Amino acid sequence: MFLLRHGQSYFNLHYTETRVDPGIEDPELTPLGRAQAQAAALGLAETRLTRIIVSPYMRALQTAEPFLATHDVPVQVMHEVRERTAFVCDIGSPPDRLAVRFPQHDFSHLPACWWHEGTESVAEITVRAASFREMMMAQADSATTLLVSHWAFILAFTGISVGNGQFLEYDPHGPAPSEIVWRP
Repeated sequence: MFLLRHGQSYFNLHYTETRVDPGIEDPELTPLGRAQAQAAALGLAETRLTRIIVSPYMRALQTAEPFLATHDVPVQVMHEVRERTAFVCDIGSPPDRLAVRFPQHDFSHLPACWWHEGTESVAEITVRAASFREMMMAQADSATTLLVSHWAFILAFTGISVGNGQFLEYDPHGPAPSEIVWRP
C-alpha cells in the first residue's frame, strides 16, 4: 500500500519555527502544503490505486483532493487513521461541517466528536495502528490502497517517520515495528 503524510498545515508552519503550539484547531494546508499534495499526486499519477483511505482532518482531506483528479476510485473517510491527539490542531471538525466543505465524501458514519478528547497515549495510537494493520492485511486490495494520514499514525503503523507531503510504499504483511522513536 501507499502511505502519504498530509502536506504542510498552518500548524506545521508555525510549530516548526517556534516549537510552540499555535492553538489552531483542524488547520488547513498552507500554499506549500497544497503544492506538496499536488506533487504527491503527480508522483503517484501512474500508480494503480483501487481506493483511498483518508483521515477526516481538513489537512488530510485537502491533501487527498489532487488524487481525485488522477484516480477515479472510492474514497473512505476513517477516523481510525487520524493523528495522535497531542496539540490543539488535533481537535477536528464536526461531520456536518466537513460535509459542507467536502460534499464529495461521506461523513455520516462519523461520531460528532470523532477525535480523541485529551492527550492520546502512545499505547492508544499503537493499538489503533495495529488494528488498522490487521484490517489491511485482510484486504485483497491492500497493495493498491492509498492512505492519507498523519505523522504519528504512520509512525505507529510502520516505525517510519515521514515529512509533510512525503509518501512511501509499505507492505502491511511485513513485520510490525518493534521500537518506535517518538520525536515530533
